[in-house]
Amino acid sequence: MSKLVKPHGGGELKPLLLQGAERATELARAQGLPKVRISSREAGDLIMMGIGGFTPLEGFMTRADWEGVCDGYRMANGLFWPIPITLSTDQSTADGIKTGAEIALVSDENDEIMATMRVTEKYTIDKEHECVMVFKTTDAEHPGVQMVMAQGDINLAGPVKVLSEGDFPTRFADTYLTPAQTRALFEAKGWSTVAAFQTRNPMHRSHEYLVKIAVEICDGVLVHSLLGKLKPGDIPAEVRSNAISTLIDKYFVKDTVIQAGYPLDMRYAGPREALLHALFRQNYGCSHLIVGRDHAGVGDYYGPFDAQHIFDVIPAGALETKPLKIDWTFWCYKCGGMASMKTCPHEAQDRLLLSGSKLRKALSEGGEVPAEFSRSEVLAILRDYYATIKDEDKVEVKLSGHSAK
Repeated sequence: MSKLVKPHGGGELKPLLLQGAERATELARAQGLPKVRISSREAGDLIMMGIGGFTPLEGFMTRADWEGVCDGYRMANGLFWPIPITLSTDQSTADGIKTGAEIALVSDENDEIMATMRVTEKYTIDKEHECVMVFKTTDAEHPGVQMVMAQGDINLAGPVKVLSEGDFPTRFADTYLTPAQTRALFEAKGWSTVAAFQTRNPMHRSHEYLVKIAVEICDGVLVHSLLGKLKPGDIPAEVRSNAISTLIDKYFVKDTVIQAGYPLDMRYAGPREALLHALFRQNYGCSHLIVGRDHAGVGDYYGPFDAQHIFDVIPAGALETKPLKIDWTFWCYKCGGMASMKTCPHEAQDRLLLSGSKLRKALSEGGEVPAEFSRSEVLAILRDYYATIKDEDKVEVKLSGHSAK
């Protein structure tokens, strides 16, 4: 019997991806169905349903689900869920689809048929309300707000049959793992407590420190990188994965850390996204989620530790995966190493505060990066990447919010 945390909802993993002859039959049938184009974010959500990462979802949410999730963290059936998982289209496309009809969902990026869906409901939402509840803002500069406001005006709900994982299994053959695969790895290693480290950046010294704290507490750590779309100026997943692999190989004890990736786009929803990160890490078999400063944040839309505090206000028992809350970390010159606000007694002038934004800014501008900021082997990989970017293609990295301190 497995000693790992149970998948969300208390049951077994519920992957919706069809295989073999069943997939071939459904794919052939999909060719003749009305087509609805889906965004990169929706495709990522769909793939997560396909591989069981969003267990126990069976499809895209209804209006009652959307309202319950926005306003009270619960779907219509009472299941805890922190962020709406919805599918939208334009009015003219929706007008041609009857409730009860079957449709094919087609990637907006490469025209691949990703799934079939039985439409059980068509509905409209208040997009600004979703933005206020999920992102705490309607500011058009927020990348998550932009995503919601740009989506179609009509939402379609209904169960799906997933037919593709996109190019993730081939493009990221060394890191892309399904929840069933990570669970099998953890069990093979004899791990029962596993901390997930969420990252959309290469790991600097502060990230390394957080993971090493977790290694002391748990049997092992899953360094779990986002493989989907980021905002302009962020470092591509292939480069990030290479940098993380190098760090793990050179600075961690063998068989204490596994690197893997998952197929979602970033939403930059701060506290709400931290809850989603914990929820699907439970499906991947992780008992804990490392939550440090400004988890899943952007700019200064959230307080530095709002993503920690939100775990204290959700309903008791909502998640089996618990937050591993760690204070602000930095290099202290007087301590002679990494420290946190809880362990270092020295003054601000003695500390080097680290952030992914500061690192990207320095690298993109060809600036110096102190050895205390990032490992030299990691910096070499990142400098090679930035050397390939033409000056006119570089995105200015602005320091704002907590990363500016």
